[in-house]
Amino acid sequence: MSDDYELIDSGAGCKLERFGRYVLQRPCSQALWRKSAPEEVWARADAKFDREDGNRWFGRSNLPREWQIETAGIRFRLGGTDFGHLGIFPEQRAQWRWIRETVAKRRAASGSVSVLNLFAYSGGSTMAAALGGAEVCHLDASKGMVEWARANAALNGLASGPVRWIVDDAHKFMKREIRRARRYDAIVLDPPTFGRGAGGETYKIERDLAQTLCLVRELLSANPLFVLFSSHTPGLSRIVAENILSQLFPSAVLESGEMLLEGRSLSCPSGIFCRAVFNLV
Repeated sequence: MSDDYELIDSGAGCKLERFGRYVLQRPCSQALWRKSAPEEVWARADAKFDREDGNRWFGRSNLPREWQIETAGIRFRLGGTDFGHLGIFPEQRAQWRWIRETVAKRRAASGSVSVLNLFAYSGGSTMAAALGGAEVCHLDASKGMVEWARANAALNGLASGPVRWIVDDAHKFMKREIRRARRYDAIVLDPPTFGRGAGGETYKIERDLAQTLCLVRELLSANPLFVLFSSHTPGLSRIVAENILSQLFPSAVLESGEMLLEGRSLSCPSGIFCRAVFNLV
């Protein structure tokens, strides 16, 4: 399977990554160890992003306005944003593979699977679920990110696929879905540490996560498949996530761990995940 992403090295608060033909150096606060690769390897970066003195790209003109890569069997449109993001979080690759495989197994056994992807960004989990055969509802508060995700859908042959695209505040949308008696077999969410809704609403994970997950529980179908929660919030460990999900879903099997960027040398932790798994068939 083609994979255009590679973690070349990490250390000294940075990571060196290859996205297709372009090599980028970006900040990585977790990389407190020494660099493994010599400086001449790091010097080959086409562009660098720095947060030390404001958010700035160096060598951004060396990058095209956008380009495409394939990783975990999914095609993505990438582009350098003013915040250093590119339109992909490659540490989610293991989750995308798991979503696609798990959905495909349920679909083969039951004939249909419905998935809700909340805080859905550029749609990696949406593509994984849809490619596995699910009907997906993709929700993000940013109209621009939803358009980016739709472009990714087209790259994956899903332009007219089974995806419903929603620009809305997550809580408002979920409450409407509950009133409409619409339910989902699987729900994926990666809420921000802090974010703003489509109408200017604010989201703070330490204040709002409990309500988010309670709404998630209400939205599950009578024969649920899984809830997949992930987070990049510092201080939110997999044990914290397990404690929360175990109270909400006592009948589920919990699987948790760190999301990793794995490369030529040391792995780089990049957030946590916790899956509440119900009936796989």
